[in-house]
Amino acid sequence: MPSLEPFHILPKAPSLVGGHMNRLIVAAGALLSLTLASGAFAQTAGDPDAGKKVFRKCMACHAVGEGAKNKIGPELNGIVGEKPGAVEGYSFSPAFQEWAADKAAWNEELMTAWLTNPRDVVKGTKMVFPGIKKEQEMVDIIAYLASFDEAGATRDPAEALADAAAQ
Repeated sequence: MPSLEPFHILPKAPSLVGGHMNRLIVAAGALLSLTLASGAFAQTAGDPDAGKKVFRKCMACHAVGEGAKNKIGPELNGIVGEKPGAVEGYSFSPAFQEWAADKAAWNEELMTAWLTNPRDVVKGTKMVFPGIKKEQEMVDIIAYLASFDEAGATRDPAEALADAAAQ
C-alpha cells in the first residue's frame, strides 16, 4: 500500500535548494532589474512644463494653445485623441492621408512612433523633423500636447491620454 505521508521533493533534490536554485533566483532578479531599468515595464509620466521646452523644436512649423493657427504644419490643439489627418484647413500629403486612413486616434503609442522619426513612419511625408530621440523628452512633449483641448484651453493630459488609449 502506498505511503500516505506528504511528498517532499526538496529534501530529495538538495542541488535545487543549494547553489543552483540560488543562482537561478539571483539571475531572475538581475534580469527583472535590468528590464525595469530599461523602461520596458516602467511607465514614466510626462511633464507638460518640460514638454513646453521640448516643443520649441516644433514651433517653426506648428502652433498650440489659444489662437493657434496652421503654419507650415497643422496646429496641434486637441491632437491627442483626434483622428490623424483631421486638422481643419490643413492640406496633408497624400502619403500621410493614406497612412492615416485606418488610424482611429493619436494616442501615446502612435505619437511616440511618429515623433521618433516621421519619415520612417510615412514615406513621403511633408514633415522634415528628424525626430525626438530621448525617452523623457518624448513623454514630456506628448504630455504637453495632451494638455490642450481642441480650442487650445488646458486640460488634464493624463485624462486625455487615457481617453485616446481607449479609442
